[in-house]
Amino acid sequence: MEQKNQKQVSVGFVALGCPKNVVDSERMLAEIAQAGYLIGGEPENADVVVINTCGFIAPAKAEALEAIKQAVEYKRKGTVKKVIVVGCLPERLGQELFNETDGIDAIVGLGQREMIAPIIKRTLASDIKATYLEHSCRTIQDDRTRLRITPAHWAYLRISEGCNHRCSFCTIPAIRGRFRSKPQDLILAEADELVSSGAVELNIIAQDTTYYGRDLKIKNALPMLLEELEKIDGLKWGRLMYSYPSEIDERLIRTIAASEKIVPYIDMPIQHINSEILKSMRRADTKEHICSLIENLRYTIPGIVLRTTLIVGFPGETDLQFAELLEFIEWAQFDALGSFKFYAESGTPAAGMPGQVPDRIKQQRVEELMLTQQKIAFAKNKKRIGTKLTCLVDSIDGKGAGQGRFYGQAPDIDSICIIKSCSASPGQFVNTQIVGSKDYDLIIEQI
Repeated sequence: MEQKNQKQVSVGFVALGCPKNVVDSERMLAEIAQAGYLIGGEPENADVVVINTCGFIAPAKAEALEAIKQAVEYKRKGTVKKVIVVGCLPERLGQELFNETDGIDAIVGLGQREMIAPIIKRTLASDIKATYLEHSCRTIQDDRTRLRITPAHWAYLRISEGCNHRCSFCTIPAIRGRFRSKPQDLILAEADELVSSGAVELNIIAQDTTYYGRDLKIKNALPMLLEELEKIDGLKWGRLMYSYPSEIDERLIRTIAASEKIVPYIDMPIQHINSEILKSMRRADTKEHICSLIENLRYTIPGIVLRTTLIVGFPGETDLQFAELLEFIEWAQFDALGSFKFYAESGTPAAGMPGQVPDRIKQQRVEELMLTQQKIAFAKNKKRIGTKLTCLVDSIDGKGAGQGRFYGQAPDIDSICIIKSCSASPGQFVNTQIVGSKDYDLIIEQI
């Protein structure tokens, strides 16, 4: 009788945040489904709403709080019984989260991810607010057995947790703890599981993928892992994300250059190029090294696609230093670039630094930087017209038009390929020719 009643309980799940959060969400969804709960598509009609939050910077926190307030409003209207908040925001705010939004029934830390099903049961049975934050972020968790929310043909493969870097602007070490490498055999078992379930593309993620194995004193751990992933039957593409430029060495570069499955694509967040700003950010890098690295990558890995992330308006950033950044962007010719303005996050050293840049100027600089990158991206697309490429099909609409990506486009964050007429199904590869472009996207035809 208890199991029958449990199956009648519906859970609405809201997944927010970065790819690491996506993996956490998929693991929790699997636990919820295995416990017999019904997972509903509409949170407003669920008995329990579970919100997996991000709390990295102010916009992410605002998005999470808005989702929480919406769930609490459903609860006040009587369509939802309980609201449970999990993930990074509980780790960052702790019990203060109850004060942010009245109506939360339980807050759950990252370390209690595997306990989400019994926590739901306890929350439904009690009217007392509960906190589950014990021993969070201090162990390596097994990411196998996931109820995937990404398409079947691609997935995220997390190789570590936490971060040992102490960037002056970043809250991640306080939220997710110190860097912890996942054992290679566990990663390979997870990769096998994902490929067996239909994934042909694995996007390799961590807070810093290039630090993998260094906490365990294992030399060349990441190149060796990539070489093992190469052996998995059925895997077609492996993509390296979140690579710190200061940690990219010759062995890693040679491994990617020689690989048939690890695509020539590197996402490396450099944050800035002025050496003084990098020092204030506590980044272990310099302008000279970054420029040399870009030249080396393009020389050693023909056709490599480079993506980066930048912060503008960091405390003390002068007009000249920002101009230096723009000049560098025009020189570097990144294929893809993301930028956000500096946020003075509480608890970080940068929040109290002198020379805080007015928000108006930060916004102006973001817009100017992205306009500079837009011109670069549009020009690159124009030059690609007429070339041939292999495209992974992501979706097909009712009229036969498709969307997909070539190796230089990571899912969700980069541009896409618009396939004018596609005879393939999602998850299949097609040979195409670029016939045009639309903004950042490429227009291609199947050949």
